[in-house]
Amino acid sequence: MTQRKFAFLVHPRTRVSEDLSRAWKPFRYIPNRVLDWGLKRLQVPPLHVADVYLRDQMSEPIGWVLAVPLSAKQMLELPPKKVISKIEEAIKKAAALGADIIGLGALTSPVTLGGQKLLKRTELSITNGNALTAVMTCEGIGRLIERCPAPAPTIAVIGASGSVGSCLVKMIASNRMTEHLILVARNMNRLNKLSESVRHINKDMDVRTSCDMNVVREADIVVLLTSSSDNLLQPAHLKEGALVLDDTQPRNTDETLLSHRPDIMIVDGAMVDINGIVIKGDINVPSGLAYACLAETMLLALEGHPEHFSIGNPTLEQANYIGTLAHKYRRYGFSLAPFHSFGKKLPHDIPTNEVKG
Repeated sequence: MTQRKFAFLVHPRTRVSEDLSRAWKPFRYIPNRVLDWGLKRLQVPPLHVADVYLRDQMSEPIGWVLAVPLSAKQMLELPPKKVISKIEEAIKKAAALGADIIGLGALTSPVTLGGQKLLKRTELSITNGNALTAVMTCEGIGRLIERCPAPAPTIAVIGASGSVGSCLVKMIASNRMTEHLILVARNMNRLNKLSESVRHINKDMDVRTSCDMNVVREADIVVLLTSSSDNLLQPAHLKEGALVLDDTQPRNTDETLLSHRPDIMIVDGAMVDINGIVIKGDINVPSGLAYACLAETMLLALEGHPEHFSIGNPTLEQANYIGTLAHKYRRYGFSLAPFHSFGKKLPHDIPTNEVKG
């Protein structure tokens, strides 16, 4: 198939002026409250954040990163019709640039039901990036298991019934990564259906479900996958020496958590090495890295994928397929990056925490 071009949609997160200044530097001098007011009431167009090139083909970009001009809080709280309209404007700009594939970053995925509200766009392919996110998160859990002092670590997945979570949980079960799994989400009916499918995949796995965050204290490894503009994970939710993989954007953990709980480790989830790709622009990740949802969009463009891909909840088959593409295009990277914490690379050999009592 012929290589296609892509656009990846992002939006300002908690520090609105700082995030918008990545597209236009004068934004950094405008107070956040003023920007919040302006984004909500004014006709601010989508912002061009970055151009993306193959390192061995710098003559023209293979894709673009565009910002939807709404904060994380606004994405979740404004009327859905207004939010979708802003996303549609960004898609229109992407098409004008020459994009054939649209990747949904951060909250542009959950507010469109994982892309389901955009399926009328038949001239473009849509992906929410969650298949590769599940793959890379699963690999990250494997690394954490190797570093965990508990001989049979209990894994808790917060946001388990969501788009990434539902696929990830099935991967954990099919790969027999743990004997004890805790699934946490807001909707108990969805959790119970998910737990049934997990038991069908692995009947020997102990699976518990809850809507109460406090059950997370029983887990050695905590995976955070929720769609929220707040920091949901608090010091009291974590057991001594817990290992946390935060896979959320905007993230649901704050660096102050480490000062309150120096015994724990927090890892940035689903970070992908893309050493063969050049991003000209500031997307607020270390150089040579990208979030898995962006990397999935890149892979589909490189492969020339002609249709919508990951919509709603990705399947195990889609996860396997995108994993195969990552291997096929390994010359550009597309492997799980070394662990980072709040954007800073962790030492290669991470010391395990000694669990007390």
